[in-house]
Amino acid sequence: MKTNKSLLSLAVACGLISTSASVNAAGFQLAEYSATGLGRAYAGEAAMADNAGSQWRNPALLMQLEGTQVSVGAIYVDPNIDIEGTSSSKSPLGSYSKPASSSDFAHSAVVPNFYVSHNYNDKFALGFALGTNYGMETDLGTAFGGANHGNEARIISMEANLNAAYQLTDAVAIGGGVRFVQAEGHFGAVASVNSPTIPGIVGPGSTLKYMEGDDTAFGWQVGTTWQINENNRIGFAYKSEVDLTLEGHAEGLGFHKIALPNVKQKYAGSMALALPATAELATFHQITNKVAIHTSINWTDWSSFKELVADIPEFGNKSAVDIKEENWKDNYRFAIGSTYQYSNKLQLRTGIAYDMAAVDTEHRTATIPETDRLWLSLGAGYQYSEQLSLDAGFTYIIAKDASMHENDADANLFGGDFQGEVSGSIWLIGVQANYKF
Repeated sequence: MKTNKSLLSLAVACGLISTSASVNAAGFQLAEYSATGLGRAYAGEAAMADNAGSQWRNPALLMQLEGTQVSVGAIYVDPNIDIEGTSSSKSPLGSYSKPASSSDFAHSAVVPNFYVSHNYNDKFALGFALGTNYGMETDLGTAFGGANHGNEARIISMEANLNAAYQLTDAVAIGGGVRFVQAEGHFGAVASVNSPTIPGIVGPGSTLKYMEGDDTAFGWQVGTTWQINENNRIGFAYKSEVDLTLEGHAEGLGFHKIALPNVKQKYAGSMALALPATAELATFHQITNKVAIHTSINWTDWSSFKELVADIPEFGNKSAVDIKEENWKDNYRFAIGSTYQYSNKLQLRTGIAYDMAAVDTEHRTATIPETDRLWLSLGAGYQYSEQLSLDAGFTYIIAKDASMHENDADANLFGGDFQGEVSGSIWLIGVQANYKF
């Protein structure tokens, strides 16, 4: 893989290294940009100006921040996802129906972040941000009965963006930013434990399709805020789609033009991957001196995620080889939260959110077991001094049980079709430190 990640090496210098990423928002999207917002289930983020991290969700919020501010934090994500089902086949070689299951197959993760904002005057502000919007990693193992349809998937992204904001009128601010994204990923499928064996060619555990690669690309974001009055604000933000071509290699029987006994073939190739566009409409309402309510509606253009296809130049006119059909749909997220100013130093937060699945039952897969999610969140902020504040957040996510049926004719030859149900939950805990100069 390519190793030119010079810009994002700033994250290394700050100790911001993500160990892995997990399935916790719609698709392989990560909502965890700060522990501050985590405590309210990320309700109203495009209208909330807590600290320098606010620019990640809406660059126009830079105009709400005073002086120079730095915010740094991390969120630990622990998913507990299980899948139970059966692998079955009806063919002249024999019929069977056998259990197929995998437990706790979505990896835990640390999702870090780092933000800087600087307000030049009452008209203009700049910001810099490091974080991630997308990532997931699942590994069902080679012993999984449905491994012939896919047994591992990984998408890891890191992002740096430079943002600016301008106060257009007394009530309206606008902002925008350039996003630099580095991503890597892989997808794998192996012949399942139920696969027929052809000595020297294929048997249980043989690689059917494996593709990995990485790439860098640019995107953009824009946002605006409308300060209706002292106690009410509306925010809107939009992030562009980022088109990646993950360049690396492909291997496995599914890519071979001729199956050669005892020869492990590998081909240079690439895989197109679009990180979808997103939008958020949010509101902030200061109800009393102590209580505020905030809401948001998020949209993600998951309908752009139709399939995974490997491009292998060595194959000439037949260079495009299907890896996996996905056929996702756009999804929405609805959230409402509240902030309570308990004292001059202590602020309490809570929130609830509903994250709709980006895939229907007929297209759900075990490697990305997408389903509806309910977020329940609590958090707090403590003003340690005039310059320093500390935040913590906790969220418990209940994933809705969801069924799936994978029945690809080519994959079925190496272990039959798979029918099952995914269930699980996810908990997240995060901390954030914010400093004003």
